[in-house]
Amino acid sequence: MSAAYVSQLLTALGQDKVAVDEATLKSRRHDYWMVSHLRDRVGGEAPLPACVVRPTTVAEVRTVVRIATAARAPLITFGLGSGVVGGVLTTPDAILLDLGGLSRTRFIDPKNLLASFDAGKNGMEAEQETAAQGLTIGHWPQSIAVSSVGGWIATRASGQFSSAYGNIEDIVYSVEAVMPDGELVTLGKGPRASAGPDLRHLLLGSEGALGVVTGVTLSLRRAAPARARSAFAAPDMRTGFDFQREIVQTGWRPPVVRQYDERESRRLHEAARNCTVIMVHEGPQELVDVEKAAVAQMAASAGLSPLPETIVEHWLENRNHVAGWDQLLSRNIVADTVEISAQWDRIAGIYDTATAAVGKMEGCLAASAHSSHVYRSGLNLYFTFAVQRAEAAALEGAYFEAWRHIMEATVKGGGSVAHHHGVGRVRRDYLEQELNPEGLRLLRSIKKALDPTGVMNPGALLPDA
Repeated sequence: MSAAYVSQLLTALGQDKVAVDEATLKSRRHDYWMVSHLRDRVGGEAPLPACVVRPTTVAEVRTVVRIATAARAPLITFGLGSGVVGGVLTTPDAILLDLGGLSRTRFIDPKNLLASFDAGKNGMEAEQETAAQGLTIGHWPQSIAVSSVGGWIATRASGQFSSAYGNIEDIVYSVEAVMPDGELVTLGKGPRASAGPDLRHLLLGSEGALGVVTGVTLSLRRAAPARARSAFAAPDMRTGFDFQREIVQTGWRPPVVRQYDERESRRLHEAARNCTVIMVHEGPQELVDVEKAAVAQMAASAGLSPLPETIVEHWLENRNHVAGWDQLLSRNIVADTVEISAQWDRIAGIYDTATAAVGKMEGCLAASAHSSHVYRSGLNLYFTFAVQRAEAAALEGAYFEAWRHIMEATVKGGGSVAHHHGVGRVRRDYLEQELNPEGLRLLRSIKKALDPTGVMNPGALLPDA
């Protein structure tokens, strides 16, 4: 069956855009999910796709989608491969649609503060090009140097400066996508609209299961003229949570507000202690000065003590540096970060329950958390775990056990099981608890209506897809 549609793709696009060699197929068989890398080491490698297609125009994407739908061949979209929840995992009959060839900057418009890019545009390159004109996207995921702007849409991403600048849904202006029937849609036209449901949100967080994002227009900001830093030590996590809540509910909006528990404070910086809270303030100099002074006064009233601002500078310089999975796996260690969110009156209980449960696991080396995104009604937690086993064969079970503890603590505590990495495969079986049965049925109905043949990234997002 695969030979027929691979031949169709070769005829339609040419050999330079349809790869069937083993090296290319192997390089695109999965994303950066730790379980995929673990399986590579213990002999359970993901199967190779039937082919890898790398279009360079939207018209070519439409051709690929139409051929896949007609042949009922699984179509898996690959941005730059930085996903960490198993959103990309190939099968022998799958067409891997590599969007890395769609990397143009379509325009940058300083007057209307808009920038438009092909979906495969590297995020750091997009930011650097806007910065050259005195502007910023304001979206700084840790993966910015290895992720695409289309991937930001597909995973409903969040950035490190979100507390003032918003998450990707607050930054996106319009989305261009090829739907499963091959039709091209552009969703979003004005700075704000009341023209029925906001259809952009069908693609935000869709993970390639509802369509292929091919272009993104983002709403920019002028680069901040001034920046300042603040750092404080809280005696415990709850005091820090209350401090953050008071800041945002009073009306201050530092773009970066992060809080680390004691274990992560020790990893953060040698000058950090107890539970460390760091902030970055940006904007006009007058606003930055007033906000920094107000926050310092609030910290003193809440019982927090000041810490050296070099802690914040160290974080800014090293915030995107992460260890590779192979370094940990070579020592029979599985590790991951798990981000959730919850209301203010629930977040501390989830923190306590999740870290305690993971901490009791055999071979647990780390069970910690920090918060990195704050809202008027609550905040997120970014859990980190590391578990070691004597035998490599036991690592996958340990990985999923740690995830289960965090997901169950979040569900029982009344939180949301995903904040910004998406669902992929690692969270899909918890989606019903997140959406409730009625919500999951609605999502399935949307999937069936848009993708009746079920070819768009099967296995990701929806349970038992």
